Amino acid sequence: MKAVHFCAFHHKKYSGWLYLYKNKFMRCIYIIFISFILGCNTAAQTSTSVSADEFEKGIADKTVQLLDVRTAGEYRTGHLKGALQANWNNQTEFVSRTSALDKNRPVYVYCLSGPRSSAAADWLRSNGYTTIVELNGGFSSWKRKGKPVEGTPDQKQLTLTDYQKQIAGKEYVLVDFGAEWCPPCKKMEPYLLSFIAANPQITLLKIDAGIHTELMKQLNVEGIPTLLFLKNGTETWRKNGVVETEELNAMFITNK
Repeated sequence: MKAVHFCAFHHKKYSGWLYLYKNKFMRCIYIIFISFILGCNTAAQTSTSVSADEFEKGIADKTVQLLDVRTAGEYRTGHLKGALQANWNNQTEFVSRTSALDKNRPVYVYCLSGPRSSAAADWLRSNGYTTIVELNGGFSSWKRKGKPVEGTPDQKQLTLTDYQKQIAGKEYVLVDFGAEWCPPCKKMEPYLLSFIAANPQITLLKIDAGIHTELMKQLNVEGIPTLLFLKNGTETWRKNGVVETEELNAMFITNK
């Protein structure tokens, strides 16, 4: 008996795809087959974002691979036990280090506040990693919950008392929680400098969010960039995300 190849199958009148089109039964079988394959591929790749509590439960599973996509400096200030550090902002490093991960085992990923881990999760998913779980709110939310952390900070953490001393006696203070590796922070920098140059009576206090995570926790700062405006030591305005000069000017008029 001669072997019959599906794609090379010839009918008396029709051949190949034309035969499938004309033959209703075969066309139905083909559609079901393709739908099944696509469905399997979609179901095989999953990504989700969970709370610190759910994340902690998940990484208790020994098959889970834990990935910290922050910088090495941030990692040294504190990290989750057993996490592989691979800097998302350094693609050469990131690709090299994540190549050691098993694509068929779950990858739990986090950064400081969420944006980098979200981008990394998209990359991992598009490159064949089957199950990706993100820590909602990042390392900051983990610390706010009082979860266990390993590592010793390279620099002394700014305490709430230190912070209060820096703003004491100043009529207007604009506090900028940001970081050098944060693209939105870099985008906002010219707006901040322009605003401060036009309003020299305002003191600009810049706080590195990658280092002073305890202060962020105490002030309920969840993401970066975050700006706080204080009048005589009292917070009167807060905004997360990029703020342009026009919005800063309007804010100052309202909060004088």
